[in-house]
Amino acid sequence: MNASAATDTGLLRERNEDRYWIDAERGIFLVVDGVGGYAAGELAAETAVESIRESLLETGGPAEARVRRAIVCANDRIFALAEADANLAGMACVLTLAVVEGAEVTIGHVGDSRLYLVWNGAMRKLTSDHSPVGEDEDSGELSEWEAMRHPRRHEVFRDVGSRRRLPEEPEFIEIRQCRFHPDAALLLCSDGLTDQIASAQVREIVERYEGDAAGVARELVEAANRAGGRDNITALFVAGPEFKGRAGATRPRSAVTRLRTRFRLLTGRVAFLTYGLLLGMLVWAALRARGG
Repeated sequence: MNASAATDTGLLRERNEDRYWIDAERGIFLVVDGVGGYAAGELAAETAVESIRESLLETGGPAEARVRRAIVCANDRIFALAEADANLAGMACVLTLAVVEGAEVTIGHVGDSRLYLVWNGAMRKLTSDHSPVGEDEDSGELSEWEAMRHPRRHEVFRDVGSRRRLPEEPEFIEIRQCRFHPDAALLLCSDGLTDQIASAQVREIVERYEGDAAGVARELVEAANRAGGRDNITALFVAGPEFKGRAGATRPRSAVTRLRTRFRLLTGRVAFLTYGLLLGMLVWAALRARGG
């Protein structure tokens, strides 16, 4: 896999509270967005990355169990730090973690960061936004444009670190598992990207991929800054070994079927005209011979 990330403070914030981690050899990809402001948000994000890295590298077992355990370890460590220091009260983070093993990706997700799967000419969001506005957007009550500009866009009802959690606790970690084809790609990002540029523009940039994952990540961040850069921005792009962007997108099956149908009709008509012409020539020759 070819993977790279880009991150930026944005145009309005003083600090970058986003963090990421890439371990392409082990198929581990993580984006974290700190919550709590100033040093607390940064510390929460850094703690999450450190804790998740330690947990995933030190423990084994099924991917889902490892992902749950790692996120809970990060949660409890952040909570313990905040509990010990009143200046850190309320600090937390949201995050999206992907572990690719063979042809399967396991996703652990909390909050409003996102993961997109790009495959076969389409881009699909695999995570849910754990926020009031995100739920309305996912259900269709708000359009993407309305959600991007909603005044409550940054409110979340799930986070990592605000209280102690259990691995199997409902309404905490969202787990998704799906196929990861060699010609597919993943995009993990903080809301600073998707609050600024629409999914159609994100897809357009991703599909320009020509082997440079760092270039795609950098272009996404630059596009978000050109659109206003109101928040920290992080984009982590992972291309499968056979992903070719727009050049690798296959023609829709319906279009292929239509082309084949038209070809059959065309060849049928040509054959009919050819047979008719030959029959006419034979009749003409026979009449001419009889007349002679």
